[in-house]
Amino acid sequence: MPSPRRNAEGRPLGASVSSSSSSPGSPAHGGGGGRFEFQSLLSSRAPGTDPTCARLRASESPVHRRGSFPLAGTGPSQAPSPPLPEEDRMDLNPSFLGIALRSLLAIDLWLSKKLGVCAGENSSWGSVRPLMKLLEISGHGIPWLLGTLYCLFRSDSWAGREVLMNLLFALLLDLLLVALIKGLVRRRRPAHNQMDMFVTLSVDKYSFPSGHATRAALMSRFILNHLVLAIPLRVLIVLWALILGLSRVMLGRHNVTDVAFGFFLGYTQYSIVDYCWLSPDNARVLFVLWKQQ
Repeated sequence: MPSPRRNAEGRPLGASVSSSSSSPGSPAHGGGGGRFEFQSLLSSRAPGTDPTCARLRASESPVHRRGSFPLAGTGPSQAPSPPLPEEDRMDLNPSFLGIALRSLLAIDLWLSKKLGVCAGENSSWGSVRPLMKLLEISGHGIPWLLGTLYCLFRSDSWAGREVLMNLLFALLLDLLLVALIKGLVRRRRPAHNQMDMFVTLSVDKYSFPSGHATRAALMSRFILNHLVLAIPLRVLIVLWALILGLSRVMLGRHNVTDVAFGFFLGYTQYSIVDYCWLSPDNARVLFVLWKQQ
């Protein structure tokens, strides 16, 4: 009787076919063999057994992508991100002083806009604007300089010339300091201001500090200390200085802080003039030249 046909492995052909058809991992059962081989491949590459897979998984982690905690064995470590500049850190975490200054600036702008009732002809107090502009001229530097020079040349007493010479020195010092600070700070005038001022220069487009306020404080203190006036006139001088400073805000020329600092600067300027008082003893050259003329 002929022997049954055998396959290449020496098993009967029928047994091979039946075993392959009944095996759960055979292709006849929907690709179970492929699934078995894939699971075997995963089990052979379990975590901790293949460093390549560990490196791939570590590089895909969010922590590694951010570069916060570089893992060992993943190649050259990335350089940390550069720190924020100092001004950016201040903006992100402002100090108490910065918050206070910003709040003060906001209040200053709001109050200046509310008080600018004479900023235009159509404002609530627009009818008073011509009077305020006349008061503006009374605090301008050019009339004060021309008036001082005229009185200085017309004076015939040495005591009067000494006072007028120091008044001229005070006015020149005021113009110099105000122009210097305006050029350094460069704060723009309020948006509701109309540039129709009396004889402006290049630095007059800036707002801080108010030159009229500094001049009002300087001149009022100078006059009260070196002129003998009756009490009503002394009160009138003080009122002139205060109303002049207020008119700068009402006309929309300056903010409130510009006028406040102007008063402080003018008050300080007189202290400088009084400390450096020019007299025939310490400024002999000036008085000798004046005597020759």
